[in-house]
Amino acid sequence: MNPVIETVWVAIWLMLPAYITNASAAFFGGKTPIDRGVLWRKNRLLGNGKTYEGLLTGFSCGFCAGIFQQLLGYIKMPSFGPFPSFLLTLFCLSAGAMLGDLLGSFIKRRAGLKRGAPLPLVDQLDFVGGAWLLLFLFAREWFIDTFSAEIIITVVIITPLLHLLTNYIGFKMGRKGVPW
Repeated sequence: MNPVIETVWVAIWLMLPAYITNASAAFFGGKTPIDRGVLWRKNRLLGNGKTYEGLLTGFSCGFCAGIFQQLLGYIKMPSFGPFPSFLLTLFCLSAGAMLGDLLGSFIKRRAGLKRGAPLPLVDQLDFVGGAWLLLFLFAREWFIDTFSAEIIITVVIITPLLHLLTNYIGFKMGRKGVPW
């Protein structure tokens, strides 16, 4: 296989639990805002787009997808680690994605941006940063062994493109208010 294509596939494989977490939270959403309408400096803390239902559904979908990937270990893709440590890895990928997404929303509200307003790169990479932060803090050895510089660069390049594509699909399906 072409080394560039292989690197892209490995990058997607490793980030798939975080990708699925982020997409599922937006797709399934919910009604109960995490911030319960609390204002901070005249703006909502997070906004109506961040709900308990989206948080729990997103996390669950990403975590379960990672378990399924782990069970497919025979397909010659990197594993998330041995049992039981792969559970921590998957927790960090999924919970970190949600944490990063919440932080991105917090930053947007502090900047005075309304729900759905674009904030390039933050919108596309906040969940990646959250996932990587939790991995670095709690599954550091696996993260350092698995995420080479070329994988990290690949993730940073392809994630905005994948994010825009999936958001456009969500918009066309009526699950997102804006196509970005």
